[in-house]
Amino acid sequence: MKIVLATGNKGKLREFKQMCDYEVVPFSDLLSDVEIVEDGDTFAENALIKARTIYQKLGEGYLVIADDSGISLPILNGAPGIYSARYAGEGATDKENLHKLLETVKEKGLQSTPAYYTAAIAIVSKYGEYVVHGWMHGDVVSELRGDKGFGYDPMFVPKGYRQTLGELDDEVKSRISHRAQALALVKPIIQMLQRK
Repeated sequence: MKIVLATGNKGKLREFKQMCDYEVVPFSDLLSDVEIVEDGDTFAENALIKARTIYQKLGEGYLVIADDSGISLPILNGAPGIYSARYAGEGATDKENLHKLLETVKEKGLQSTPAYYTAAIAIVSKYGEYVVHGWMHGDVVSELRGDKGFGYDPMFVPKGYRQTLGELDDEVKSRISHRAQALALVKPIIQMLQRK
């Protein structure tokens, strides 16, 4: 059973490949452009929409994994949340989203405020559908630090650390991240499905 990742996000693909001990193929290697409308109300719903869409196009010989993730700030009533990838508008770049959140935090007069990342990972195969979640708590800061990672990483300081995800080594991030937490729950499910 071939494992396919339903994302076009190069940063997510790189992280998945670093964290997985099995071969993961991006859906773009197998399909031409696919329009996926993420209109769910939760990370889990959007992850399932992506996984189902790609699975329906590929068929039964595939196991499709999709991730929907983002950052939430309690002071902003959970924003950007499920809109993290388009916080600065449809088609916004990672940099534009990052700068909009940075400006929003500065407008509130904050140097630092609690935040958390959520990752929902959906698995769709002929054996059914599964969704798991992972979280990483910490604070966002009102300055950008470091150039590692992607998305909001240069302004997020994980709990127990002083550096942002933009400053921390990939090895540390791949151990503590929301995606790493969710992937730890995905691995036994994939192993079980591969034995069927």
